[in-house]
Amino acid sequence: MQRHDIRIGWIGLGVMGLPMARHLLAALHPVFVHTRTKSKAEGIVQEGATWCASPQEVAQSCDVLFSMVGMPSENEEVFFGPSGVFAANRCPATIIDMSTSEPAFARRVDEAARTRGSRALDAPVSGGDVGARNATLSIMMGGDADTCVNAQPLFEKLGTRIVRQGDSGAGQTTKLVNQVCVAMNTLGMCEAIVLAQRAGLDPQAVLDCIGPGAAASWALANLAPRVLRGDLAPGFFIEHLAKDLRLANAAASDLGLDLVMVKRALGCYEDLLAGGHGRKGTQAAVLLHG
Repeated sequence: MQRHDIRIGWIGLGVMGLPMARHLLAALHPVFVHTRTKSKAEGIVQEGATWCASPQEVAQSCDVLFSMVGMPSENEEVFFGPSGVFAANRCPATIIDMSTSEPAFARRVDEAARTRGSRALDAPVSGGDVGARNATLSIMMGGDADTCVNAQPLFEKLGTRIVRQGDSGAGQTTKLVNQVCVAMNTLGMCEAIVLAQRAGLDPQAVLDCIGPGAAASWALANLAPRVLRGDLAPGFFIEHLAKDLRLANAAASDLGLDLVMVKRALGCYEDLLAGGHGRKGTQAAVLLHG
């Protein structure tokens, strides 16, 4: 394979960000990385990535910058903090935020990028840790069409379903729609397992029977087996899904919508947060039932 000239910056090396950055490194791009906890970068640096001390340093080192962090406060710091991306003396040609945040934040990043002669895309993903490791993520793009087309070859290293949803902010809005479905499916899957267990059924036999039918879902196929094994480790954190549901609720309110089930789902995940389960996987919703 020939080494690529496009220099990649990657900010955020969590459960999903680390394997995604590794895919680009494996494609022989020079990769410059930063994450809040430096020890999380040790492996990828040993594999050939270059450590940067701040988002600002990443921005000054790359042509295309990706960010994948968890919470809105982190995103604010990454882009607009004193050592953030927009504090750099030069901006990358393309800035791609793959975190989940407010659509208005995506538009704000795009406006800041344009004032510096750059372009920004919001490109949140779905598929969890499995999709990140296997490069089978769904990627929801928001931004101008030409920039989306130019970024396509890089996105193809990360996912298999890559769709431009519209202008800046449209990717984030699509992700909030996705998260509403994720939350409902996960809660339903957990309650279904509890029902089967309490009724004295073999839950694996139940899953084998209902999995191919109308009850089929990503949660049933991927998270239910983890629940049955007692594996509540995160592919996606409860605290992050609760954050996403808050964003979805706010977006709905801005549109004059009262999404009752979103509020109820958020209440369930807020209860899990209050119980100290925020850093567990979303399948830990099974704990709501003891």
